[in-house]
Amino acid sequence: MKTEGTYYLGIDMGTSSTKGLAVDGHGSVLQVEQVHYTIEHPSPDQSEQQPDQIAEAVLQCLTSIVRQQGPPAAISFSNAMHSIMAVDAAGQPLSPLLIWADNRSLPVAERLKNTEAGRRIYAKTGTPIHPMSPLCKIAWWKDTEPALFAKTALFVGIKEYVLYRLLGKFYIDDATASATGMFNIHTHSWSKEALAVAGIGPERLAEVVRSTDILRGLTPAAALRTGLPENTPIVPGGSDGCLAQLGSDAMDEGHATLTIGTSGAVRMATTRPQVDAEERLFTYILQEQYISGGAINNGGVILQWYAKQFLPALPFAQALEQALALPPGADQLLCLPFLLGERAPMWDSLARGAFVGVQPGHTPLHFLRALMEGMAYDLLEVALALQDTVGPIKKISVSGGFTASPGWIQLLANIFQLPMHLQQQSDASTLGAIRLAMEALGQARPHNATIDADQVFAPDAAQAVVYGKYFALYRQLYGRLKSVFEALHAI
Repeated sequence: MKTEGTYYLGIDMGTSSTKGLAVDGHGSVLQVEQVHYTIEHPSPDQSEQQPDQIAEAVLQCLTSIVRQQGPPAAISFSNAMHSIMAVDAAGQPLSPLLIWADNRSLPVAERLKNTEAGRRIYAKTGTPIHPMSPLCKIAWWKDTEPALFAKTALFVGIKEYVLYRLLGKFYIDDATASATGMFNIHTHSWSKEALAVAGIGPERLAEVVRSTDILRGLTPAAALRTGLPENTPIVPGGSDGCLAQLGSDAMDEGHATLTIGTSGAVRMATTRPQVDAEERLFTYILQEQYISGGAINNGGVILQWYAKQFLPALPFAQALEQALALPPGADQLLCLPFLLGERAPMWDSLARGAFVGVQPGHTPLHFLRALMEGMAYDLLEVALALQDTVGPIKKISVSGGFTASPGWIQLLANIFQLPMHLQQQSDASTLGAIRLAMEALGQARPHNATIDADQVFAPDAAQAVVYGKYFALYRQLYGRLKSVFEALHAI
């Protein structure tokens, strides 16, 4: 049965797939659509995607939902942060889409980081100086591909490109702009100093709009393809991490969210654009509030890699269960889990993985547990930085693929020595986008009908002492090995 005009449509453009969600005014999910796509790695330090493939995924989700539900009251968007591509004056791609994991602009980041200019740019933009940021990527194009740089009319991310495919004009919401490394989070405008580093003016970026602005005027081609009326309200939305905070009902003071999927993150909302004096955290805009936190590269992806390489005979869930049955500390085995370099809290693309304390009695399961504990220690470092910068953490809500393992949630509770509140829903970013659409149309934000009562995992106080000792040793390892990682890269 069609629900024309009585539901809201959220689109989440993620790194591995685009998901479409139809939700009614009470917060109940009516339909879900998902289209997957690939990441290309032409070389080890390159991670890119084809923008038209992602745009096509968005169109497929829109078309499928509109065919079943009829036109929505409004559409809003969530997107992965830090993507960038070059387009010509006709809006056609001149490059692939470089995503957050692309590391080719490392020389730019290394040159800028720890300089007075780099520190000023971080303080103004809230985005750490790192190869993930569009700032570094655009500057890298300027340095290494001057012909492409000169030919480029606009530098845009995936959301801007998708909105162009729908509306015929490039827009960027202020939440997504605040994650580019070029947007001043204090003035809500482009940073002149950051743009000077990139070598561009604001005319070579998309027009900035607010997350809840209403855009209208679908192109005839987009309307024909999707079945949407040309005057359908399009609400720009925001970035996925910030919208996950909103969709998780975690905008209250002291309420942190912890997510582990392919990567991981800890975030917390604040009413002020605070930045970390030690540059360990990001701070992004979400309407009148800000989301501070840190994302880690090395989440579930490294556990899956390890299990596939060293425990191929065991199903992944069973391998985790058996590793979690081992003693805390994995029998005196420590791990730096930085196989993919690391973002928060040290923002070091040259960091690498290391096991310390290896003994003959250690089995592959010990190494797996040490990896899990190392990941938890890394997230705890981010949480401590959040407490230093934003304030005390009063509650942690956990979500992501790792929550399928109760033992893993318990491990986090034991290491953090804080309760972990499990939320039983997995579409927080998309739900956050839908909430912005409802607000744009003057509708009250509903309580999420998709969120059941929290299941709480209380910490085991008996493990506080042992994990405190291991964490103290863990915090020494990176500093002692940093020069070794740099020397290895130079060979």
